[in-house]
Amino acid sequence: MAVTKKHLLVVEDDKGLQNQLKWAFEDFEVAIAGDREEAIAQLRRYEPGVVILDLGLPPDPGGVSEGLATLSDILSLAPETKIVVVTGDSDRANAVNAVGRGAYDFYQKPVDPQLLNMIVDRAYRVFELERENYRLSQFEDKMPLKGIIATSPQMLRVCRTVEKVAPTDVTTLILGASGTGKERIAQALHELSHRSKGKMIAINCAAIPENLLESELFGYEKGAFTGASQTTPGKIEYADGGTLFLDEIGDLPMELQAKLLRFLQERVVERVGGRKEIPVDVRIICATHQDLEARIADGRFREDLYYRVSELSITIPPLRERDGDALVLATVFLDRFAREMGRNIKSFDTEARKAIESYHWPGNVRELESRVKRAVILAEGTSLSSEDLELESVATGQDLPLNLKQVREDAERKAILRALSHCGDNISDTASLLGITRPTLYNLLERYQLKN
Repeated sequence: MAVTKKHLLVVEDDKGLQNQLKWAFEDFEVAIAGDREEAIAQLRRYEPGVVILDLGLPPDPGGVSEGLATLSDILSLAPETKIVVVTGDSDRANAVNAVGRGAYDFYQKPVDPQLLNMIVDRAYRVFELERENYRLSQFEDKMPLKGIIATSPQMLRVCRTVEKVAPTDVTTLILGASGTGKERIAQALHELSHRSKGKMIAINCAAIPENLLESELFGYEKGAFTGASQTTPGKIEYADGGTLFLDEIGDLPMELQAKLLRFLQERVVERVGGRKEIPVDVRIICATHQDLEARIADGRFREDLYYRVSELSITIPPLRERDGDALVLATVFLDRFAREMGRNIKSFDTEARKAIESYHWPGNVRELESRVKRAVILAEGTSLSSEDLELESVATGQDLPLNLKQVREDAERKAILRALSHCGDNISDTASLLGITRPTLYNLLERYQLKN
């Protein structure tokens, strides 16, 4: 059974038609209201995606004034709700008037359940699409940093550190396994700094052959070596006034480590084949998945360079240690790839969600993104299964704290985050899934600082 129910509100004063419509929509949980006051109460309670509204409501069952007033009230309280107006077969003018006031569509009696079902299904699909587009447009604003998708306490701590470090020019070392998002954090440091209007120049020290890396970093003079037909500045010079991001600095050859150390100390560069010292004003951010202290012990990384590049270190936890982030990230990737590829895939099924949460993710965020993209391309249904993701739902054992109060609070917080992810941040559905009332959920959201 789907976690999120599809709610339909029928506003109709005719008891016989109420019963007919109540059982005509198998895919919806149907609520019934006989007048405006009851309609508004049911609207607040169920937050339906679609409302079927008869314009002839008491105390004006022979006219349309009460129905049009109900229409206005519903749209003022829930403007995203799609309203299908039902009118008599000779009342087309009022139906058109209702559409002009904001109704989604109209239907003329007598009721044909099959046709009305088609209209309601279409209205609900539009409602879902608009809600999803709005959610995605607002999603980035809810994130702690631009370009960083995170809800876990572990990553929120990283983001708070980035906010504190970014305004400074301190040389920063970002540590983390491959695929954890080190370049994203570097980009956030640049964009939040006073150098954000300058360039951020990135170079991967592991991706460039050793014999080319020096000229790539420091540039070269004309005639410095065979093929050097013109003077070419290096990446460090290009970053002047901005940020230089040295990715995988742990793979920097030893002979270049000494030259980089001199630049960090003096802030001047000498091009290959040149003698002139060129001053460069740049902020340095480095990243690596290597254990630099172990490489120092092995004689493969200079200790003095280590202390220069790690004036401040930021460690990004692996995805398996970020409570709730895997499902949030997977949902974002699913939305993005489904739109890009024109696939009508909107969600993960229950087993897929369990698999995403229980899998160890050795390739971290990069692996998650790759699996979701492949699944979107190959899936045949409208939701992704664990088979589509090529994952098995397995339980994982984790060391838990022994303090019972802390265990309970951690469990409650994780359960709320999971339920919110499963229900697309819908408060009513989340409270229902957790088996609590909405006021209780609001209190818990405030207690655990999850109100945003």
